[in-house]
Amino acid sequence: MLVLSRKVGERILIGEKVSVTVVKIGHGGVRLGVEAPPEMSVVREELAKEIQRAEQELADEQPDVILD
Repeated sequence: MLVLSRKVGERILIGEKVSVTVVKIGHGGVRLGVEAPPEMSVVREELAKEIQRAEQELADEQPDVILD
């Protein structure tokens, strides 16, 4: 893991298409702004896990299809 220090208004670039900007610091948290292409999904980790869990539940509910 790469750990960087940034101040409000400073950016971190990820490749050529993604940038992360420190928007606000305070009260035990940091607010970040993420700019990425529309085809790239940007979500919080806990939301990604929730989506993955819901997709798995749907897959488990689907009956297996057997083709002859």
